[in-house]
Amino acid sequence: MTTKQVQKFGQERRKKSREQDTYYKVVVTLNSLAWLSLLICLILFHFARPEMVSGVQQFWGIEGRTNWSAEYIDALVMLLQACLVTSLVTMFLRSRRNRRKSDRYGVNLFILAGISSVSLVTLNAAALS
Repeated sequence: MTTKQVQKFGQERRKKSREQDTYYKVVVTLNSLAWLSLLICLILFHFARPEMVSGVQQFWGIEGRTNWSAEYIDALVMLLQACLVTSLVTMFLRSRRNRRKSDRYGVNLFILAGISSVSLVTLNAAALS
């Protein structure tokens, strides 16, 4: 890079540390948002699933919900889809920038995409049956 180009664009990207790179910060933020959305999905799943009706509840005549909650299921499916898309976009962004030998592969994103995919398939089979 010539001196004129460095003055125009700032410090050369290859000499800048990863933590100072805006692109890297965006990828880390997307990764964090994807994992946060999976955590929210777990909370939604807790409220969406059918309740277990115990013997005491049956004895006292207390009713429990024995089917999936439709409003929570809709939100859960949308959030799982967003989680899957975010993880795939983040994987793509990481693949475009990782060029050094010391760059990590981002296995956590593959795990997140797998969890999201399997959850969508399982939820579709369990909630619709």
